[in-house]
Amino acid sequence: MSTPLDSDEPSRLLKTAATTLDVLDVLKETGGTTAADLAERLDLSETTTYNQLTTLREHEFVVKDGKEYRLSGKHILFGEQVRQENTLYEHGREELEEIAAQTGEYAQLVVEQFGQGIIVYETQGDDAIGEAFQARLQQETFDLHYTAAGKAILAHLPERRVSRIVDNHGLTKRTEQTITDRGRLRDELAEIRERGYAFNDEEQVAGLRVVGAPIRGPDGEVLGALSVSGPTSRMQEERYHEEIPRLVTRTANLIEVNINMARRSGEG
Repeated sequence: MSTPLDSDEPSRLLKTAATTLDVLDVLKETGGTTAADLAERLDLSETTTYNQLTTLREHEFVVKDGKEYRLSGKHILFGEQVRQENTLYEHGREELEEIAAQTGEYAQLVVEQFGQGIIVYETQGDDAIGEAFQARLQQETFDLHYTAAGKAILAHLPERRVSRIVDNHGLTKRTEQTITDRGRLRDELAEIRERGYAFNDEEQVAGLRVVGAPIRGPDGEVLGALSVSGPTSRMQEERYHEEIPRLVTRTANLIEVNINMARRSGEG
């Protein structure tokens, strides 16, 4: 008599789980869709689609609004728990709010997961603009090579890891300024390590400049990065090249101290 380990059952179950995750991804990307559209997008049968949506509704991960299915508010609870337990958020939130108030611009705490960037926390100063763009950034992952925080993280990852990230995600061109050449990216990452901070000079979106600095743990491992972004009209000359980098690196260091002191306290 065969056991589950030497049957096809695990593969079938894993495929079902993968389909469930695909369903959730589509509902996130679309903001809600019908069962028919979902089946077409994922090339699923009507029965499979119905079973997936019914199961997700029973477990309160999906709600039905008319003919459309949407993600439920339960996902907010998961996301908030993940954020609250994140080291950068726990020890960097107040520092981030302070630098946003000082600069008047948007400030972000970013981590890398699976080779892409995720904004853990973002806050804005009184002069910040581009609210819709910034709000969208918080809802999706992004490539690291065209953001200041992302490049600050890449600069402090092992070279082999950086190569794997580029192999998996490529060097997508977002603007005319985006780095799309491996050699050029490698040279820039070396410069970032030397000076301690990174620039995004309209590489993600035209008209936006960003300065980012890595946040590292007591053993030198990169935990994430901090960045401040603003329009090119305000990010000029000394402010862009000296004032903001000084504030960003100072704030990143303060967060590092907060984290290291908390870890020491825990050890004690």
